[in-house]
Amino acid sequence: MSISRQNLSVVIVSFISEEVIHNCIKSIPKDIKIIVVDNSGNEKFKSSIEQKYNNIKCILSSENSGMGAGNNLGLKYSSTDYVLILNPDVILENNTIDELINASNKIESFGIIAPIVNSDKNINYKLFSKKKINPNFNNPFKVKSVDGFAMLLNKKKINQIKNFKNFKFFDENIFLYLENDDFCKRLIDINENIYAVPKSKINHLGGKAVSQKYSHQIELSRNWHWIWSKFYFQRKHKNYLTAIIDGFPTFFSAILKYIFYLIILNSKKRAIYLHRAMGYVNAALGRKSFFRPNIKI
Repeated sequence: MSISRQNLSVVIVSFISEEVIHNCIKSIPKDIKIIVVDNSGNEKFKSSIEQKYNNIKCILSSENSGMGAGNNLGLKYSSTDYVLILNPDVILENNTIDELINASNKIESFGIIAPIVNSDKNINYKLFSKKKINPNFNNPFKVKSVDGFAMLLNKKKINQIKNFKNFKFFDENIFLYLENDDFCKRLIDINENIYAVPKSKINHLGGKAVSQKYSHQIELSRNWHWIWSKFYFQRKHKNYLTAIIDGFPTFFSAILKYIFYLIILNSKKRAIYLHRAMGYVNAALGRKSFFRPNIKI
């Protein structure tokens, strides 16, 4: 079965994303159903967004369980065979969806296809080798992984695979960062195909998904989870020793920077590097990704 607008829906996970999510929604064709999973549990947001847009169903998460768990929840509620995962700070171009549909008709089998960022500086996919893709190359090409802010999943096919059944697509142990790399690796390991589609373009604001009002708290969370998730990923797919060795330089650097900013009395920078170091410590101790930004809605 090929992709059509009738069997395609969009899932967006939001968390205090009102500043950017409307531009994202407006860029999506109105005949495509959208599921917004709101991790802040904001009843007012749910009511306003469902009233404003006829094609939206907003699901309130009972807790802020992260991007992966939020996407899994959205996938569970979706009724289509194909689902486009988007971050709220992504804006589609006029032909983004149509080019993804066209590409799917040219590909024999795929688990994921993805648009590419409309920027020469930012690449949202990883290749199997260091060989560069010809910038004038228009055909879909196989990749090792794609970034999680824009990926179209063959939901029906993936949900029939043993290790992905019951909508356990994303590893819910990961709160933030690398949940997409983990998902892609698990697909690649069982010989599923992932493609990037050059003709399908998106614009990604990057780091703007949460209101800038809470930028410091979000920065603390990002630093904690980035190092935690890197450690977890290495431990899961390689081994504990590799995770320790790979993460130690970042940990040691964070400690030095923490001491420096402690001496010069820069409390904000000091807190950032303390959280980065503690992400490594907690991952090494086998603790869950428990840290959450201190934000009251």
